[in-house]
Order: sequence, then structure tokens, then C-alpha cells
Amino acid sequence: MSYCREEGKDRIIFVTKEDHEAPSNAELIADDPNDPYEEQGLILPNGDINWNCPCLGGMASGPCGSQFKEAFSCFHYSNEEVKGSECIDNFRSMQECMQKYPELYPQEEDGGGSNPPQEEAGSAPTTDSDSPTSPTQAAPSSDGNAPSEGQNDS
Repeated sequence: MSYCREEGKDRIIFVTKEDHEAPSNAELIADDPNDPYEEQGLILPNGDINWNCPCLGGMASGPCGSQFKEAFSCFHYSNEEVKGSECIDNFRSMQECMQKYPELYPQEEDGGGSNPPQEEAGSAPTTDSDSPTSPTQAAPSSDGNAPSEGQNDS
């Protein structure tokens, strides 16, 4: 005998083997294009950042997620002539956090040990091969898109 019960926001449906033998008559509901949890890319239609975008490679969660969100938000919403130039401290904080968790945020080796960040005054974080961050930690480009995991700017 099938039955249904509700627990808070969840509905639990118990079915019998006989229920599964008949074809389903369930109707699919069209996806809501305004649902912020759907994969809509990095920027949602309202201009907000989609922290659930797979393109962020999970950087928005984990032990340094808040530092990543602060740095990325600062860069995304930057109106400076050199985009993100006011965000260097945010990116530095994010990098310092990531260095505490090398097993989660591995650093690329340039063949000579650890390299301190080399930033010139007034320059925004970059994603080139001289950057002290790995591709998964790279700052977004000027078009607001971050390289996804496994991409290199070769």
C-alpha cells in the first residue's frame, strides 16, 4: 500500500513494487529561468554573481570561501579605471587563507620554491603564468569570467 507523509518542507512518498511496475504518469515542470540555483553561468540575469556556477570550481565554499567571495565580488563590482585595482587586499587575504590549506589549494611550482606576490602599484591581479596563483585561484578576467578548473592561460 502506497502512502505519503510530510515532514517540514519535504514530502516523503512510499510506494510498493506494484507501483513501480506501471509506467510513470509524472509531468515535468519547466525550469524557472529566474531560479538562482539553476546553472545560468557566472552572472545571473539580475547582475548578481551565481555562487553555484560550476565555473567557480567550488571556490565559493570551503575554508576560504568567504575570502574568495569578498575578493571576487570586489573585482566584479569594481568601477575603477584599472578594474579590481582596489581589491588587492581582498585577493591577498584570499591567497593567505589558501596557503594555510595546501592540500585543498595546491600551488603551481615554477621550479624555484615559493614566489611572493609580485604586484605593481595600481595593477589588478592577473591570470598569466607569472601569477602566484593556480588556475583555480586566478582572478577573473576583465570580462568578469574566471577560468574554469583545468584551464591555463598558455
